[in-house]
Amino acid sequence: MILAKAELKELLNQLPESPGVYIMRDAEGQVVYVGKAKCLKNRVRSYFQAESRLAPKTAVQMRVVEDLEWIVVSSAEEALVLECNLIKEYNPKYNILLRDDKHYPYLCLTLTEEYPRLIMVRSVKNDGNRYFGPYVSSGAMKMTQKLLSDIFPLRTCSNKSFARKKRPCLNFHIGRCQGPCTGKVDKAAYREMCEQVILFLEGKSSTITARLQQQMQQASDELRFEDAAALRDRIAAVKLVQSRQYMDIGSDNRDMLAVALSPDESLAAVQVFFVREGKVVGREHFFLQNPQHTGPEAAGQVLSAFIMQYYSGVDFMPPEICLNEEVADMALLADWLSQKRGGKVSLSAPKIGEKKRLLNLVEQNARLALGRELEEQQYAAAAGGEALEELRQVLGLSKAPWRIECFDNSHWQGTYTVSALVTFLGGKPAKALYRHMRVKRETNGDDYLAMRESVARRMGWGLNQREQLKNGEIKPDEAPMAEWPDLLLIDGGKGQLAVAVDILEALGLDIPVFGLAEEDEWLYRPHDSQPIILPKSSHGLQLLQRVRDEAHRFGVTYQRKLRERGQKASALDSIPGIGPTRRSALLKAFGSLEQIMAAGEDELALVESMNRRAARDLYDYLHRSEGEK
Repeated sequence: MILAKAELKELLNQLPESPGVYIMRDAEGQVVYVGKAKCLKNRVRSYFQAESRLAPKTAVQMRVVEDLEWIVVSSAEEALVLECNLIKEYNPKYNILLRDDKHYPYLCLTLTEEYPRLIMVRSVKNDGNRYFGPYVSSGAMKMTQKLLSDIFPLRTCSNKSFARKKRPCLNFHIGRCQGPCTGKVDKAAYREMCEQVILFLEGKSSTITARLQQQMQQASDELRFEDAAALRDRIAAVKLVQSRQYMDIGSDNRDMLAVALSPDESLAAVQVFFVREGKVVGREHFFLQNPQHTGPEAAGQVLSAFIMQYYSGVDFMPPEICLNEEVADMALLADWLSQKRGGKVSLSAPKIGEKKRLLNLVEQNARLALGRELEEQQYAAAAGGEALEELRQVLGLSKAPWRIECFDNSHWQGTYTVSALVTFLGGKPAKALYRHMRVKRETNGDDYLAMRESVARRMGWGLNQREQLKNGEIKPDEAPMAEWPDLLLIDGGKGQLAVAVDILEALGLDIPVFGLAEEDEWLYRPHDSQPIILPKSSHGLQLLQRVRDEAHRFGVTYQRKLRERGQKASALDSIPGIGPTRRSALLKAFGSLEQIMAAGEDELALVESMNRRAARDLYDYLHRSEGEK
């Protein structure tokens, strides 16, 4: 219910003197701000005063507030947690928001399984497993995962595969798995190895080294020299990684997080340095929207919002966090972090000493990151806005084409025909809306047939989702294809464009559609043989070229995957004794036909579903001369 301003002020008399969270909505019922308070009555009433006494951001916010509600909780700490959850749920316009739409990868050690694995995941769950990250670079995370597999031979097979294994896989025979599927692995020893993995990922490599040296000495004393040699090699690998640390900040072995803020009017950069055992082992930067920095107090609010949002989704946290600014409710925030960690977390803003020197360096990196981001934003906004407006004028559109979709077809010698659909929003790729299609009909390289099918399928998705929305069967966020593009771009000249126009006219759809011929980079409009020729320097043309090139890249990548998959399978199809199950297992174990050919009989026999006879027959067949096959 939307209230009149007078009714809204009267509602203030009903506010309790209790801790809680308040929610402000605009005239359309959208949540525009979520806040927490130790005393709801005092905090919320402070918003309803003369604009001249309010901060500029708060004054603008209160002009749109039309409704108010609140939730009472039992403590200020509960209010802190609830506020964080509601901000994530509603994404309010006037809250400080961690601008992080990516799902960073994490490494998950599956401690809930009898024999844990180390796997990559995209979200953290409260399920009893251990999560490490987030990793900004998936490449860096995969390198860490590979390094760990070399040092700690954990199993890598899926639970389904593990449950049906009757003999160890190739990883066991090359020393990359202890073979728990055999039932001969000591569970306590395996768990001890998992503890070492945890220490490694927490950066406590010296603790691992000490443990491994103790185990190596014990193995040597018991005349288990092979075990001692394996432990010696593991120690050497850990020390090698330990020697690759980036920077040493002191002689003590502290674990900490150094966080510094560099603000601007509408954006702030937060730089984070990860310190493990006194060494800086990594760094990361984030951007926050709506900081409205007006002084040290506001900077502290921004940092507080960052800490809350960041650590609501991160499993591992160090016992000490150093900030370059004091934050609001420092003690309350430290208590919340301590509860999440399961141990004391110290939160401080050092003014002198070694930690302050480190924070100065972190802050300098934050300023540089913010400067780069602002420059990129200004350039992108100017170029993107100019490009969209130019396209509106040149193409005679009723509005600037915010949503641009583009089709591109790809095939290989008339086979593996695919179609790619990419979408740009506001001049930027919206990868969640990308789609690729394997063309169902036989085209034999006919691009017109492929274009006819792909355009018809995309429009069919849109019409179906619109009908489902109308009937209330799905929600708007479940219908990404229900919105029509402001501009539909066809990769090709007049012929491909005519095919798309036929489909749109048959369906009664009025969607602006143009063709972009690659040879001359000329644009064509429906039913007009004269091209639209834009200069090479045109921002509008450059944007359309980026869209077209992205569609081509996306389509070719998918087509190559299909082709490689088909070639691998077809090369093994002709081999006697190799059916679909064995073919799949061989490709999974070796990755390519070349690697299968390079393998010996013993290695082939170790593959799941293979046996000694099948391995010998396969080896003999692969190494015969062409005339014998």
